[in-house]
Amino acid sequence: MVVDVSVMVLSHPQNIKDWEVMDDLQVDVTSGDNPQDLTIPGICEGYLLKRRKWPLKGWHKRYFVLETGILRYSKTQQDITRGKLHGSLDISLAVMSINKKSNRINLDAGDILYHMKVPSATREYRASISKAPNSVVPMNTGRRTTLPAHCPENAHVGLMQILYNNIGKDLSRVSMPAALNEPINLIQRLCEELEYSELLDIANNTQDPYQRMVYIGAFAISGYATAHYRNRYKPFNPLLGETYECLREDKGFRYISEQVCHHPPISACHADSDNFSLWQDQRWKNKFWGKSLEIMPTGIVNVTLPRFGDHYEWNKVVTCVHNVLSQQRYLEHYGEVIIRNLNSNACTCKITFVKSRYWGSDTIKNEVQGTVLDQTGSVIHRFGGLWHEGIFCDTFPTPQCIWKPNPQPKDYYLYYGFSNFALELNELTPGLKPLLPPTDSRLRPDQRMLEDGRVDDCDKFKEEVEDMQRERRKQLAKKGQEHKPRFFKKAVDSSGRDVWLTNGTYWKFRENPGFANTNNLELW
Repeated sequence: MVVDVSVMVLSHPQNIKDWEVMDDLQVDVTSGDNPQDLTIPGICEGYLLKRRKWPLKGWHKRYFVLETGILRYSKTQQDITRGKLHGSLDISLAVMSINKKSNRINLDAGDILYHMKVPSATREYRASISKAPNSVVPMNTGRRTTLPAHCPENAHVGLMQILYNNIGKDLSRVSMPAALNEPINLIQRLCEELEYSELLDIANNTQDPYQRMVYIGAFAISGYATAHYRNRYKPFNPLLGETYECLREDKGFRYISEQVCHHPPISACHADSDNFSLWQDQRWKNKFWGKSLEIMPTGIVNVTLPRFGDHYEWNKVVTCVHNVLSQQRYLEHYGEVIIRNLNSNACTCKITFVKSRYWGSDTIKNEVQGTVLDQTGSVIHRFGGLWHEGIFCDTFPTPQCIWKPNPQPKDYYLYYGFSNFALELNELTPGLKPLLPPTDSRLRPDQRMLEDGRVDDCDKFKEEVEDMQRERRKQLAKKGQEHKPRFFKKAVDSSGRDVWLTNGTYWKFRENPGFANTNNLELW
């Protein structure tokens, strides 16, 4: 094919370097020696945006069908079926150029010129999600809907000096002023990932393995949603041996977590219900880049579904806090999540958290795209949207919003950006205290002081608690001993990784003889 460069320049004079001319569009449609023995390729069809000059100048949605080298289009699929065409083009006679950055295609056949653009899946998902009801209608749980005090102002805290004094250090070991904290800690934050556990309930009752994987993918995404509102404060670092339980009869699960290691910091958790079991141990690495802070979790999330014997596992993506030294800081996630079913090779799932672009016309942030692939690598389902707004799947028999976060509570900004679920995490309800071990996070005094608005008292007690932890570590070192977690045990998984698994004793001790009748660590 001979390409006239001057034609291409006239077709798209701006950003010429972003355009690529596709050579040799001819397709050999003959089979064997008989030129009449034609093989018919598959039909490609769907909606694209096509640019018009007159009338109604701009981009308009049109339905295109490509069959045996002929591209036809009309306003709708029904118009194509009825033969009401707006135009057609033999692409073998056209020069094709593409712009991958802007998802644009130009076809130039001399007297006919098509300017086309792929519509953004995110925009379509977003429009669909905005019309969808919430995935779960929020229930009145009878629990608190606010905190005892508003979050403190922390603009005065010299964060710049703290960070620059600790460049190159593991920031998880650096003690921060209480005004930078929120009144929950990392093992409670892991419990937040179960806010939308109903997605796992649905998965366990979904017969089709490909659709089941979509719901597992949606659950993996849902755990990031709350971070959109939580860029001003950091969770407390749990003390070694600190525990947290969450028994949610309304959601049908129970959860236990423990800080099992201090250097490096490792938090382990386990949750179970009639429909699923979930466990993970997470350790975090931090990188401070001067204006941004990257948080890289290195653990693996595991979920089993008893009805089908499935065992899914997946990694987590990078979380980055931008403008970390400014009050205009914001947070994003980026990277790839790969979900595998260890007990079946029927399908895998790939989820991409798209890194924001800070230039160009596409200003959409928090975009996430997912695909479910069969054994051959063919795409069975596509889903996506924005991780803080919802996820839509248009490849189900009935396209639908499969997850949408619950609305934030009133005045959430005054309460650390907490969701209703997060507001309940540290609540000490009547009758619960006698059932908890004294190592439970709800009983941690400095964290409770911050929740009550006593920031100065929190700072003082936080320092005392950390000193007590250092002293316990020194005493163990003198004896040549190491801390032994109470409710989790170290093991090796099928991939040879060190993992922390529940030893199954927490709920047994809670019931009989009760933690008040057992030997407990004194952490504070």
